[in-house]
Amino acid sequence: MTHTETLRRFNRTYTQRIGVLDESFLGLGMPLREARLVFEVGATGATVRELRDRLGLDSGYLSRLLRALEQRGLVEVRADPDDRRRRMVSLTRRGRSTRQRLEERSESHARAMIEPLTERQRDRLTEALATADLLVRAATVRLHEVGPEHPIAAEAVGLYFAELDRRFPTGFDPGAPDREGTYLVATSDGRPVACGGVLDLDDGVAEIKRMWVHPDWRGAGLGSRLLRDLEQLARRLGHDVVRLDTNGTLTEAIEMYERSGYRRIERYNDNPYAQAWFEKNL
Repeated sequence: MTHTETLRRFNRTYTQRIGVLDESFLGLGMPLREARLVFEVGATGATVRELRDRLGLDSGYLSRLLRALEQRGLVEVRADPDDRRRRMVSLTRRGRSTRQRLEERSESHARAMIEPLTERQRDRLTEALATADLLVRAATVRLHEVGPEHPIAAEAVGLYFAELDRRFPTGFDPGAPDREGTYLVATSDGRPVACGGVLDLDDGVAEIKRMWVHPDWRGAGLGSRLLRDLEQLARRLGHDVVRLDTNGTLTEAIEMYERSGYRRIERYNDNPYAQAWFEKNL
């Protein structure tokens, strides 16, 4: 059985078992698409844009779903008082009750599905599903090409800086914010999970910088994919050579660079945190 055949077979089996085909998902009186939206609005609410980005829905379809939930008395959609251009979605009292029943019935349904399995089989299933979830998410991330001052780039780089501050023995001072370069930011469910930037250094030479993958996403090949995409971006921007630097504590990054064909070179910058420098001909 091929990779795609296996995936398609799993999709058919799983969607049938969890009730995706039912008009009344888990007996709640609504299809899965509406129940999922109630779940995503959550206890604290969300903006329409957040829901659209998180679920990958186009504006028209999401608007129709929200209208259906409004007609059921489950959600309220209103303008944000701080920004009238932004619409906020929150659960009504009935919506909160429905979401609680959704949680309880989903948990009960999941328990019933694994009940016939032995403890060892449950462990195998949990491990397999966790791996499948990570790999499918990694395969379906969205890549955004943005400037360093774009909000999604600023958020990703902020997470990167916070990790460096935790990992470096003396902490990390990012200095002035980036004003130049082009960034690739990978997002899943509307949140950044990886990023990297390309900065022009010299005639035909670019630097790859701020490369980061969220800790929960490591081990799925996202870092190597991002590095290849950054190299392609550098080539598209007219560069023949890319350089990068890293700190000695980031051993996993050094191993990835060496596997990807980078060779060590002498120091080329004044980055006080850099301890290893690399170069690759594109």
